[in-house]
Amino acid sequence: MSHSNGVALEAGDAAPAVPAAETGARPTALLPTSQLIRISAYWLGLTAIDAAVGLFIGFRLAYSDIKGDMGLGAATAFVTIGGAVVGILVQPTVGSISDYTVSRWGRRKPFIVFGSLLDVVFLLGIAVSNTLISITAFVILLQFSTNTARGPFQGYVPDLVAEKQVGMASGLVGMMQIIGNITGFLLASLAAAVGSLPAALFAVAIVELVTMLSVVLRVGHGLPPKPRRGRSWAAIARETWGMDILRERSYVWLVASRLFFLIAGGILFAYSIAYLKYTFGYGEDQAGTIFIAILAVVGVGNVIAVIPASRLSDRAGRKPVIYAACLIGAIGVGITAMAPVVPVAICGAGLYGAASGTFLAVDWALMTDIIPRSSAGRYMGLSNVATGSATMLAAAVGGLVLDAATAAAGSAAGPRAAFLAAVGLYGVAALLLQPVVEPQRHQTPAVEANAGLQPV
Repeated sequence: MSHSNGVALEAGDAAPAVPAAETGARPTALLPTSQLIRISAYWLGLTAIDAAVGLFIGFRLAYSDIKGDMGLGAATAFVTIGGAVVGILVQPTVGSISDYTVSRWGRRKPFIVFGSLLDVVFLLGIAVSNTLISITAFVILLQFSTNTARGPFQGYVPDLVAEKQVGMASGLVGMMQIIGNITGFLLASLAAAVGSLPAALFAVAIVELVTMLSVVLRVGHGLPPKPRRGRSWAAIARETWGMDILRERSYVWLVASRLFFLIAGGILFAYSIAYLKYTFGYGEDQAGTIFIAILAVVGVGNVIAVIPASRLSDRAGRKPVIYAACLIGAIGVGITAMAPVVPVAICGAGLYGAASGTFLAVDWALMTDIIPRSSAGRYMGLSNVATGSATMLAAAVGGLVLDAATAAAGSAAGPRAAFLAAVGLYGVAALLLQPVVEPQRHQTPAVEANAGLQPV
């Protein structure tokens, strides 16, 4: 029997009841593993963009005169800060609007398609830009478009996933983010090694389009929209930023903890190219090649950790696993900061990779556990206050430390000092996690069917 969303159910499959959006109830029907993979795959496209653009900027600033007389840290902050602010504002606002959107494609998909198509245009703009101002302008536009898709998509996953599958879905989300990071960094590193950086952005544009189509054409619509009750879209957009969110205290503390964890890791990647150039003296092609090795080790650490971490969190709880991620991340980045030679730095990067994989697998699950699901687009979008601002703050905080240390002790010391600052930020992330109240999980009856699909 075929369905209007393009997904075919086998004969005898039952179309599950979809909980009303107003109730915020989690779906009780289990998704087939293929559907979980398709839903998660779009994260691969999104994170590939983030990684490739970030490394593209790092190479352009470190190995060209595009920054002029600005310091490396200041130039990095200049390029990234505007886009980060736009992302912080756009993602939760559009996510909240999608909670109420009525369309034949469901409440999330129109935004995913529109944002993805604009991403392609703005990625091409970044690729061909030759001035700091033009790169910055296209980065801001890219943040508008990618967060137009990302906000609704973050609410889309809780729309579809039953409680029993949250751990598995979280692990797959983490895995796809890891693969996306590896894809984006690898494409940019290879492009730098062969002297054709713009090619990396052309490639990630294709990756995002493929993963977007996989979701839009082959995954169900999810929950129906919440009723607007006569309110204007402007009123709904303002609702996104209402102070009622402060009543969700565990959510607020978790977002704050996420912020500091991501800033710490963001510093490592924002200044990894500067680290290879100024601390160890490598040229652009050598730095690109070595970064591939670092990326491989980080990727292995990610992959080894992500699924065991998600399963462990189902048994031991989410918070203990996140505490472990903070500790391992601090040790890994500390080793990289103090490494006398690159092979030691690579070992530290492997520990960072394990910490990152653990965090990505479990933090999303804990966020899903505690948010009001009827407003998943709003709450998951607002979590971008951490995700989006982490990029900006990593560039700013790490850049300030780097520039100060460079002025005081020379260019080789700057990246090391920035990485040491990241060690302390992992500690802050662990402290902010303490007030979060982790809900008790229970077994929910479920049936094997495609959740969120409407029969014709």
